[in-house]
Amino acid sequence: MAKAVSRVVSGSLQLPALFAPDADAGRRFIEFFTANIRNPHTRRAYARAAVEFASWCEAGDLRELRDIEPVHIAAYIEALQRRLSAPSVKQHLAAIRMLFDWLVVGQIIAVNPASPVRGPKHSVKKGKTAVLSAEEARKLLDSIPPASHVGLRDRALIALMVYTFARIGAALKMRVEDVYAQKLRTWVRLHEKGGKRHEMPCHHNLEKYLHAYLEETGLSRLPKAYLFPTSNRRTGVLSERPMSQSDAYRMIRRRAADAKIKTKVGNHSFRATGITEYLRNGGRREIAQQMANHESARTTGLYDRRDDDVSLDEVERIVI
Repeated sequence: MAKAVSRVVSGSLQLPALFAPDADAGRRFIEFFTANIRNPHTRRAYARAAVEFASWCEAGDLRELRDIEPVHIAAYIEALQRRLSAPSVKQHLAAIRMLFDWLVVGQIIAVNPASPVRGPKHSVKKGKTAVLSAEEARKLLDSIPPASHVGLRDRALIALMVYTFARIGAALKMRVEDVYAQKLRTWVRLHEKGGKRHEMPCHHNLEKYLHAYLEETGLSRLPKAYLFPTSNRRTGVLSERPMSQSDAYRMIRRRAADAKIKTKVGNHSFRATGITEYLRNGGRREIAQQMANHESARTTGLYDRRDDDVSLDEVERIVI
């Protein structure tokens, strides 16, 4: 399905039957993903949702866009709820609603049949991301041997996410020139979602790790090079290609296993770990929001896992 979706987006695959009969509808369908959505992750997710909905319509003998009514979309959402989580269902509905809005603006259809359809209720007060304790995070960083270029790279990447609350996507986009000196300190420049630039001063530990990595690998002399490139599996020599998120995930899982850390950490664990420890040590949530580059303080709150310790202490009061 993923390969088929990417080919739909590029226009190299036959359109879903729902959009194929009308040339204007087909063109508008492709434009929705290529011209309207810039984020590649959103594009893939929405394309997958649109293709699945079109397949469902075809199976139900709905072959014309004008025949689709709110009741059909409501029935589709009900069917999705039996196999997907509420957030996934809401994402599918958002994709369908936006696609039909695009078709309405392009005068392909008169009204958006998805507009009146409500998705499932879903309230989140605490994020699901696994979080490390300060001791575990320190143990992980100390366990990575700095004797190789790969070890220096991995330690610097993990430290960057812990100490700057960086998203993995922003970290992997960085170039060497995004590590720079200002006001007698080392700063980093992160390229966040939506083309936003976010600049942060480095914690002294992060500064030490970054400088050791850049000097030892020689990357400090290549300002346009990617800061966190892949490496040759056999030789350990760093390449010119940036790591992907899946590359980073595999590295993190391997490093955590080597450090005998049982918590199932992933790419986002270090962002949550850094925010939690910052707040635990007296930091203010509004400053954490600014440091994490969150639009909403509520989003920052999802990364605050200090209550986990309170719950554990209370559970231990059950003396049986």
